[in-house]
Amino acid sequence: MTDILAAVMSEAEGKFAVLPLILDDPQPHEVLVRLAGVGICHTDLAVRDRYYPVPLPLVMGHEGSGIVERVGAQVTKVAPGDAVVLTFMSCGVCKNCRNGDPGYCDAIYPCNFNGARADGSHTLHDHGSPVHGCFFGQSSFATYALASERNVVKVPGDLPLHLLGPLGCGVQTGAGSVMNALKPQAGSSIAIFGAGSVGLSAVMAARIVGCSRIIAVDINPGRLELAVELGATHTIDPTTLDAVPKIHEITGGGADFSLDTTALPLVARQAVEALNVRGECGLVGAARLGTELVLDMNSIFFGRSVRGIIEGEGVPDIFIPQLLELYRQGRFPFDRLIKEYPLAEINQAVADTEAGLVVKPVLIP
Repeated sequence: MTDILAAVMSEAEGKFAVLPLILDDPQPHEVLVRLAGVGICHTDLAVRDRYYPVPLPLVMGHEGSGIVERVGAQVTKVAPGDAVVLTFMSCGVCKNCRNGDPGYCDAIYPCNFNGARADGSHTLHDHGSPVHGCFFGQSSFATYALASERNVVKVPGDLPLHLLGPLGCGVQTGAGSVMNALKPQAGSSIAIFGAGSVGLSAVMAARIVGCSRIIAVDINPGRLELAVELGATHTIDPTTLDAVPKIHEITGGGADFSLDTTALPLVARQAVEALNVRGECGLVGAARLGTELVLDMNSIFFGRSVRGIIEGEGVPDIFIPQLLELYRQGRFPFDRLIKEYPLAEINQAVADTEAGLVVKPVLIP
């Protein structure tokens, strides 16, 4: 057992409380990680707001990074002392996992949102009472986390480990949506709706793959300025310009690709209508269960396509090291999105995020 501090959410739409808890010892395929940092993701806030029926009280957090402290008896992937990034959990045995598509795991929901291990046991306890954990196989709003061998990614030890956690979800989602899913060719155009951490990661990826027109759409002027610094060739504030006709004007008939990161139906519809003939729109982001997207059938009739994308469609053990190599080369400066907060200031970090004052807060235990 390990004494830890963790940010606990006890009621829907409430505040986090940093409390002392007891964390289980690693089971045979589990890894105990001393956390160096953890990003706050929109999905954490969506769960707080009950977009998905996750049990409470719960320790969230799913963008952790840190040092391996102990490993279970059957773990061979990492060893104590290794630097790791924690990512989403998948079963490893279904058809999609075996085909290298863990983001589309048949058990993606229970693996990440059930609040307990697959056998129903709890990893976290408060004075003998269970606290729900195993969020995305980690629950990393804490000083220590238990992860599975499947969702730890070994990373180089000479990089700023406390900043690497967002690669486990938001950053790999944005970059992978471009590089792995949409796969735009050099010289193509892309419109990215939403300039948060996912959208700005997509902007950087679009520059890396050689898109000639990279259009960032957001209502936050500061984020649009940052988008330009990171590779956007054009920006649109939809409060002052109608985004769809402006994108058609910039691209000469519509974007080859678009990406909606907002999960807002009206914005997602604009992302589809901004496409040219045969264009492709990717949808990412956490929408409340039951949210409907209404499209004019004529807007997709001429070969346009719309598809959902989970976790950037990468294999984290392969894709995260690739992003880190691009970071090392200076071509993927994701650290420019980050502002650090102590774990104890998690509620201030959330408030600053929701006010648009910070792109990607990272909590330092």
